[in-house]
Amino acid sequence: MADPSDTTGPDAEAPAAEAAPLAEAMLDEARRALEAVIMVADQPAEAALLAQLVELSAEQVEDLLAGLARSYEEDGRGFQLVRVAGGWRYQSHEDLSPYVERFILSGQTARLSAAALETLAIVAYKQPISRAQVAAIRGVNVDGVMRTLQQRGYIAEVGRDPGPGQASMFGTTPLFLERLGLNEVGELPSLGDFIPGADVVELLEQGLRADPLDDELPTDADGPADADAGPDPGDDGPPHVVDLVDVEVIGIDELEQGHPDLG
Repeated sequence: MADPSDTTGPDAEAPAAEAAPLAEAMLDEARRALEAVIMVADQPAEAALLAQLVELSAEQVEDLLAGLARSYEEDGRGFQLVRVAGGWRYQSHEDLSPYVERFILSGQTARLSAAALETLAIVAYKQPISRAQVAAIRGVNVDGVMRTLQQRGYIAEVGRDPGPGQASMFGTTPLFLERLGLNEVGELPSLGDFIPGADVVELLEQGLRADPLDDELPTDADGPADADAGPDPGDDGPPHVVDLVDVEVIGIDELEQGHPDLG
């Protein structure tokens, strides 16, 4: 006689076999829902929010999205599902950027100036930082540029300096990370990658260093000239130079007719 408590028999395996397809169907539905929501989101969607929408854990959502990203890459699609600024979004594949730039950037001139890009780089690498500190690094007033970057949404006030005056401190925004395709500020390239090596610095110093031979005064073959020696008797000496005041006093007419001092 079969033991009622035995859960390893054929009857116990039947519910498990039926549950597997059901669970897979739920995951497929969740994948489709995640694709739809991320597609219409105007900013990177966080896994915690997506987990609430599809009623799964954040870890499960991360696994599903990572799987979708791999499948897109394996299929060679023209878009990617990437993790940026703490969330997930769709974006065009980096290999196709020339086509996208040709479509989107054609005729657009609203780009950041060199001064704005320089200021934005300082804020990104030195944040939190105040206006005065940015101005000290750049050596110019940065009020207008900082306002432009705030209006564009790339920087924002993140706190106050505890020191005297309590200056406003600025840092980059999630929009900045989104535009650069970064997940966090720590993914910015290291500044050390842009510093030239010791051999390059040495070559630059050699190029800027003055040649010591250029500073030496020419000397005669018999030795340096005697500063106290008088003029050579056979030399007529330099031509007589009239003082500018004398020229003004002499006048134009006398200059044309000839003046004894000008002989």
